Amino acid sequence: MEGNHPPQVSTWQAWVLAARPRTLPAAASPVIMATALAWAERVFRLDAALAALLGALLLQIGANLANDYFDYQKGADTPERLGPLRVTQAGLLTPRQVLTGAGVVFGLAGLLGFYLLTIAGWPVALIGLASILAALAYTGGPRPYGYRGWGEVAVFLFFGLAAVVGTYYVQARQISLSAVVTAIPIGLLIVNILVVNNLRDIPTDRASGKYTLAARFGEAWARREYLVLAVLTYLITLGTVLLGWLPKGGLLSMLSLPLAIRLTQEIWHLQGRALNRCLAGSAQLALAFSLLFSLGIVIEKWLFG
Repeated sequence: MEGNHPPQVSTWQAWVLAARPRTLPAAASPVIMATALAWAERVFRLDAALAALLGALLLQIGANLANDYFDYQKGADTPERLGPLRVTQAGLLTPRQVLTGAGVVFGLAGLLGFYLLTIAGWPVALIGLASILAALAYTGGPRPYGYRGWGEVAVFLFFGLAAVVGTYYVQARQISLSAVVTAIPIGLLIVNILVVNNLRDIPTDRASGKYTLAARFGEAWARREYLVLAVLTYLITLGTVLLGWLPKGGLLSMLSLPLAIRLTQEIWHLQGRALNRCLAGSAQLALAFSLLFSLGIVIEKWLFG
């Protein structure tokens, strides 16, 4: 389904494609880590955790739909696109349908946000509103920041800091150093998903005037960026555990290092559409890291109290 010829699919299948389910680990991973940390620190709250998880997934789907619409409107999505199929460009859904769908999904996320507001107060409303505005402004509006090289910063802030600290806050009603520290490595891994996406799209992004960091500085720079962020992920995790800022069980996340090494090697050798494999792999890496990290601190707490 990633070629230039659109597949024959039903309307329901088109909506599933538009939601881009392979991107959802990026939304779930930070929530999983924050919830495990909350459990280990005895501030876990099931309803808040589930609402945060569902809200994060809805925000990701809404952002995917909005990007599908706005990239099509701005000419960034063309038949020459090498990435996974975009439903608006492929004619599977109309622009109006996709924009309406984004509005509905963001509305549902807002309802969950209102529920979390009743639990944890006004900071939740600020995070939720900022997340929706950031999703829309990434490719929408007169000056989309995703077209000007600010995508990595936004992804780190919202998929790292806001997602982890926000999920922890709605359960604990406070912010801890451990929550802030936990946000850093998973934020960096999720940024790398965007790095692969932008590396693959350099030719079409430059042609459409979409100047991501990869489009500005080139393929070699983007590959080095991926390597540096991957190395920092594991060094920061190791360092913060050794400093006592995170539970020792978090070191179980190191078992995902072989996957990170393999992906980094592939990114140095693959180009174009072949990078879609690395894109999916980078999302799987973030999920594997988060699950291993979470399992480690839960086991540690269970065994040693």
